[in-house]
Amino acid sequence: MQIIHSIEALRAWRAHHNDVAFVPTMGNLHAGHLALVAQARHCAKQVVVSIFVNPLQFGAHEDYSRYPRTLPQDAELLHSAGADIVFAPTVDELFPVPQSFHIEPPPFANELCGAFRPGHFRGVATIVMKLFNIAQPKTAVFGKKDYQQLAIIRGMVADFAMPIEIVAGDTMRAGDGLALSSRNGFLNESERRAAPQLYQVLTDLKAQILNGAKDFSRLERSAQDHLTAQGWRVDYVAIRTPELTLPGIGSRQLVILAAAHLGQTRLIDNIEIER
Repeated sequence: MQIIHSIEALRAWRAHHNDVAFVPTMGNLHAGHLALVAQARHCAKQVVVSIFVNPLQFGAHEDYSRYPRTLPQDAELLHSAGADIVFAPTVDELFPVPQSFHIEPPPFANELCGAFRPGHFRGVATIVMKLFNIAQPKTAVFGKKDYQQLAIIRGMVADFAMPIEIVAGDTMRAGDGLALSSRNGFLNESERRAAPQLYQVLTDLKAQILNGAKDFSRLERSAQDHLTAQGWRVDYVAIRTPELTLPGIGSRQLVILAAAHLGQTRLIDNIEIER
């Protein structure tokens, strides 16, 4: 496995490898990331994993400065997982001058997480487009835990007719149901014990819908009230179609999405439904 820090070096390597799967990450890797790498290995002969904490997707008062940078440990994990290339550029390498051109995602990027993190998905789409242009993969693997991000990247690739297959990886969970996330490390001991409540609420909503509940607005309010009573600060609980539109009467496929703060840590999760 090679660790590459420059665009020039990655492009030189890429010139001799035509079957590449790409897994973009911000590092501080866990088993969920490694599952995406394993999935990528089934998609192509070579796997490139990027590690870059993207300043464009963080708001002024978010956790960019304290986001963990753990490249040595991440590299060991990726070597064991069978990655071929770790692309770990610096901010100056990717942004030698301030970024003046940006990808502007569609209006639904301003809903759900986008409503609480203005400009977040603009920053995500811009850096993913830039990384795609550098790595030029045939396949890219994204986790379903960031469901809205996955939908935006799929739409961007389709709209720009990019020759990249977007593959979705299932959410990996701890034994108590908590979705694996790099931000879980910010939770203190008592918060970590409480954190699985988010998934439990989604599971309960799924059961109610499968049992015939149809008043989705009432279900959303009830779930938010329950989490608030347990000490969470809720951004949203929302029932949507897989395209993240409001469901109609006959919608058979649904996804329940939630974002909420436990202490100083913002957690997101979702669960899919087939009726």
